[in-house]
Amino acid sequence: MPEFPYSRLRRWPDVEADNLQAYDATDLLLVERALALDVPGSETVVIGDEYGAITLALTAAGRNGIRVHQDLATGQRALQRNADELGLDGFRPHDLEESLLRGARLVLLQLPKALAELEEIADAVARWAAPDVVLIAGGRVKHMTLAQNEVLGRRFARVQAQRAERKSRLLVATEALPVPESPPFPVSARHGSLVLVAHGGAFAGPRLDIGTRVLLEVLDLDGSQLRRTQTTPAENAPNGGEGARFSGVVNSSGRRVLDLGCGTGALAVSWALAHPDDRVAGTDRSAAAVASARATALANGVADRVGITHDDAGSQLPDASFDVVLLNPPFHLGASVHTRAATRLFEAAARLLRPGGELFTVYNSSLGYRTELTRLIGPTEQLRRTSKFTVTRTVRRP
Repeated sequence: MPEFPYSRLRRWPDVEADNLQAYDATDLLLVERALALDVPGSETVVIGDEYGAITLALTAAGRNGIRVHQDLATGQRALQRNADELGLDGFRPHDLEESLLRGARLVLLQLPKALAELEEIADAVARWAAPDVVLIAGGRVKHMTLAQNEVLGRRFARVQAQRAERKSRLLVATEALPVPESPPFPVSARHGSLVLVAHGGAFAGPRLDIGTRVLLEVLDLDGSQLRRTQTTPAENAPNGGEGARFSGVVNSSGRRVLDLGCGTGALAVSWALAHPDDRVAGTDRSAAAVASARATALANGVADRVGITHDDAGSQLPDASFDVVLLNPPFHLGASVHTRAATRLFEAAARLLRPGGELFTVYNSSLGYRTELTRLIGPTEQLRRTSKFTVTRTVRRP
């Protein structure tokens, strides 16, 4: 059998760079271990295959009918694009649900960063897969912890760590344990008048991350808008300082508002609660985030006014269709710090905003995105700056 051409795989539409590959040694170890086992493709499930390296290598080896779950929309598109380029088929995408795992005897998993996501996946495998299922989870040694073994151990009687190879390691979990009546996710938490709901793979879980909290405060969406108290315009506070709130958008209505990279939906839902005449949308490339944001909208009684879509940087939304965009951009790509993750969302905001539309962004102060926002979108002013976070307002140039 010819060697699989891993080097032909691409990350597109995700960020591509010389130091970013579409596969790693963990993918290769998982493929090698799977090929050593006599399990049909129809009984094999692959979870967390970032760009298709695992799925396509097994498909090329004749394992057809593989079921695949990828959280990221970019990963789903990269898998399909790589499959088309290599002329491969024979896999089926699924959400993280019973249809993904029913009757599965082998589950291959790229270990997620978050323990909560691993807990939700382990529970799903133990809950819905075949009783004799073997879960093989792999990761880079530098990112692995004993806590991952402990999470797997809550759902499997045997969890064995394999010898490290090529700076990667596999964990083999067998003998699924009985599961509780209800799955452990989603979970929820109340933050004032806002209820956040989160699945395991959603960033920050049901917590209100500090960057989002700062942006909510500046836009007066943190609960005080329900009392309609007088706010302090940012331009009257020194340097857009700690106490500044931006009041320029309060009096208008009927706008189209987008939470770009919505996460659990805190910004989208808070805006909808404060501005009932506006139409609010949210989009995120993470399926876990999208499911969480939809549940958050439902929990807060605004599901009829907040639409959430699973998409890559709003690519399916029409140009110049929004009056306001809210953005708390990521600064990581997987385990790597990479500013291109934010730049793609700035470019998306430039496309999605109508001329004169407003982008409100919060970001780590050390990253200094103001110049880039001005270059890509339009004039940018600082509304607040702390040692950790900066909030800016950018007006889309004609």
